[in-house]
Amino acid sequence: MKLYHSPQAPNPERVTNFLKAKGKLGDVEVEEISIMKQEHKTDDYRKVSPFSQVPSLVLDDGTTLTESRAICTYFEGIFPEPNLMGADPKEKALIEMWDRRVELMLFIQFATWFRNTHPAMAPLEVPQLPEAGAKAEKGARAMAKRIDAHLGENDFLAAGRFSIADITLYCFTGFAGVMKWKPHEEFENIGKWRERAKAEIG
Repeated sequence: MKLYHSPQAPNPERVTNFLKAKGKLGDVEVEEISIMKQEHKTDDYRKVSPFSQVPSLVLDDGTTLTESRAICTYFEGIFPEPNLMGADPKEKALIEMWDRRVELMLFIQFATWFRNTHPAMAPLEVPQLPEAGAKAEKGARAMAKRIDAHLGENDFLAAGRFSIADITLYCFTGFAGVMKWKPHEEFENIGKWRERAKAEIG
């Protein structure tokens, strides 16, 4: 199988960090695709991923998976240890709940801010909408504050242990630097949590 990856982009990094946490990154062939060079929009890559999405995973039987969460679900099935998505219905629900909160209430807000205000995104986001970006920035900062409060009482986001929800947040805290924002420096609990998450990813 082959994983198409774009370094530093948050969704691709979500998958590679998931594999690192399982100790399995070396078991998967990885090919890099540059989003900034728009290599994901070439005719050749559209044959792999018709919607021009990165990451994408091509299985040995030719099946193609896109969407980082779906790809991680596949890897959870074939590389079951360590468990990162929940060992029972309660854990699975708690982990998915927090993973979705980070994705929808923090990550997407930040992406809207980034895509609509950062000069480097102007060629990809036409037209940029600065007002939408400003509103999304407020939403992202507010959610980061709520997560920091949660981490003041919990070592990890969900189910009392490290999971994909932490990987999603870890990728976010790294990527936020493109807007000169470092939540792990601004918020004490996120900063302490990030060191714990980093140790788990390896």
